[in-house]
Amino acid sequence: MNIRPAKVTDVKEIHNLVEYYANNKKMLHRSLSAIYENIQEFVVLENENKIIGCGALHVSWEDLAEVKALAVAEQFKRQGFGKKIVEILQENAKKLEINRVFALSFTPEFFIKLGYTVVSREMLPHKIWNECVNCHLFPDCGEVPLIVSI
Repeated sequence: MNIRPAKVTDVKEIHNLVEYYANNKKMLHRSLSAIYENIQEFVVLENENKIIGCGALHVSWEDLAEVKALAVAEQFKRQGFGKKIVEILQENAKKLEINRVFALSFTPEFFIKLGYTVVSREMLPHKIWNECVNCHLFPDCGEVPLIVSI
């Protein structure tokens, strides 16, 4: 298993992972174009040259970034890979001198185990909700906002 920065050639596999969870209402959909446009934010978990996990770190403000599109293939879940991806994304945030990371999640328990705290939506800058306004689930998607200081 290897976690590395994503490449453009990984986009279709990343998209397949994200769509699997989005179709099962565990994550929001991401278009191929959105993944291509933000590929530099992604890391991937690779096993035998196949992408089995992914996650992205999106900088939102000078001291705040978001973990996005975190997914691990079903057969590799509950083996600590999601946690490892989040830890690498948090390390990337530290390298950028960002000291707070948040996530919007349908499964807040995962992030709580990693030290994140549930917060009210009002605790996050309004800029973050710009993406939400364009979502077909807005305003009641059910994602829970969580944050951690690193």
